Amino acid sequence: MLILAATPLGNLGDASQRLKDALAGADLIVSEDTRVTGKLIKALGIEATAPMVVANEHSEADVVERVLEAALRSTVVFVSDAGMPGISDPGFLVVKAARERGVPVSVIPGPSAGVSALAVSGLPTDRFIHEGFVPRKGKRGYFESLVREPRTMVFFESPHRLAATLREAAGVFGQDRPACVVRELTKMFEEVAWGTLEDLAKRFAAGTKGEIVVVIGGHRGDTISLPEALAWVEALMRGGAKRSDASAEVAKGTSFSKGELYRQSLE
Repeated sequence: MLILAATPLGNLGDASQRLKDALAGADLIVSEDTRVTGKLIKALGIEATAPMVVANEHSEADVVERVLEAALRSTVVFVSDAGMPGISDPGFLVVKAARERGVPVSVIPGPSAGVSALAVSGLPTDRFIHEGFVPRKGKRGYFESLVREPRTMVFFESPHRLAATLREAAGVFGQDRPACVVRELTKMFEEVAWGTLEDLAKRFAAGTKGEIVVVIGGHRGDTISLPEALAWVEALMRGGAKRSDASAEVAKGTSFSKGELYRQSLE
């Protein structure tokens, strides 16, 4: 059997008894980083004698066969450095292959940074999308593709790129779009910062440290800001529409005229 096991984000108190029992009883432990997993096992005070195999973003595809062969005859526990394997972490390729070949797969639920950040964000939780890590390049185009997304959006971001990401998001979604930056969840310096994208861009302009989750409110209502409308125009143009046609199309669904959108998009 293959068991996906969630590990603490930072606070060892979040480790479930099932996680401890699974690690102690595993025949093989698949780990994103064996050093991190080794420290976790030691900190939890459990005896785990199973061999470990590394499955990270570079090596997961290479170990699928070994993991599945082991899971067919014994118990394999798959853990990432923190949170739930497979959610913006290694695990998907192994689970997909296991399902295709009929290998039993189970899960030990637990901490998840994205869902935890969403819960404390104060933004709508009835419908949301988990976007994972924001692309390093092409942020504007990426955000433009989400400009009309009505659901709350959850993103992961590195601390040294946070300021640029917030500025770009404010330029596309509008400076007054509600958002939340959650930093260092469950750890000593946990921080939950609420505000508009403009507020947060200023707050984190000098940079920060730690693990980051950014939660941004979805598009609400029929009215959109000028930056949102212009982003829509640009998105249509990238899809092959002429500037005049794109401006006319966006004008139909907004309070802005075709001429205004055309002129502003040129600028």
